[in-house]
Amino acid sequence: MTSIVVIDNHGQFTHLERRALRDLGVDVELVDNTTPPEEIDADGIVLSGGPDMDRIGNCPEYLDLDVPVFGICLGMQILAAELGGEVGSGDYGGYADVDVDILDGGDPLVGSLAPRTRVWASHADEVKEVPEGFAHTATSDVCDVEAMSDPDRDLYGVQWHPEVAHTERGEEVFRNFVSICE
Repeated sequence: MTSIVVIDNHGQFTHLERRALRDLGVDVELVDNTTPPEEIDADGIVLSGGPDMDRIGNCPEYLDLDVPVFGICLGMQILAAELGGEVGSGDYGGYADVDVDILDGGDPLVGSLAPRTRVWASHADEVKEVPEGFAHTATSDVCDVEAMSDPDRDLYGVQWHPEVAHTERGEEVFRNFVSICE
């Protein structure tokens, strides 16, 4: 059975990420972001959303564990910041329904959602520039980088929250990540 660890970055929807994966039949554990990397034993890692970059604990170290990583909201921003991209304040701000255009129909994480999907997202902070090696895979009217991926290193991120009911086809995104981890 596929085993995925959800790293708790103190976001309000983190428990829903765990539940979404559990509902797909995944062996999933929710762990605090201060857990030492050597205690993480999983086929994949989800970096949850959270309030700010000042509370990301050991998340940068989890990127070196040689397993697929899926960053959600703050989790994607951690990927960008740690790997040479740029994160900054969003122009839009709070939570809203957003139409997202998928730029790469072949992307392993979000390609199946092409050409467009509707999501629930926060844009207080967002990725302004993707790191080297990443493809910019989704965009919207309120945020240029709604998703990014580096399939060669199995690193993926979305600005939106696939775990909430307001996001169409969110379960599909988690199913795609589970396939990546298998």
